[in-house]
Amino acid sequence: MSLRDFDPLCLDVTAFAKAAGELEGHWSLTRFDRLMESAVADALPAAGGSVAWRARGEARAMRGGAAQVWLHIVAATDLPLECQRCLKPVDVALAIERSFLFVHGEDAAAQLDTDSEDDVLALTRALDLRELLEDELLLALPIVPRHAVCPVPLVAPAGEADVVDDKPNPFAALAALKRSEPPG
Repeated sequence: MSLRDFDPLCLDVTAFAKAAGELEGHWSLTRFDRLMESAVADALPAAGGSVAWRARGEARAMRGGAAQVWLHIVAATDLPLECQRCLKPVDVALAIERSFLFVHGEDAAAQLDTDSEDDVLALTRALDLRELLEDELLLALPIVPRHAVCPVPLVAPAGEADVVDDKPNPFAALAALKRSEPPG
């Protein structure tokens, strides 16, 4: 099977690994619907941006058994997210590099995944590589995206900094109770 026969949207991982296949390319960010939901839509570049990716299959010979099926992926993109400090767009560089061991059956994958440090997936007849890349890029999103230094200084809304709380401090009342003489 030649490398031209491998379709990244319907990848036969076993054949790809046995052939030590390699694929690479660029996909438009617009083809990653779930990832685009996290982006600031009006801050996307005119061309929409792209995800650069590369995949490599590997069949590792095992002593006394069948070869292990591995898939190694690398992907990178820039995604405009909303800064959680200033609420303006911030370009976040996302990059992933992962290796997956494929095994037969969901049960075997779940068991091996808990016992191993490796990422383990169940072997499927046709893997959608773009979907796998999107899953991994979503996992790489920062929990709190923010600028290192926000482009505009942060100011409190007018009057908010000048508000004085007239309520008594409940801990002050507690402190007064502790200082008073115990009943006796």
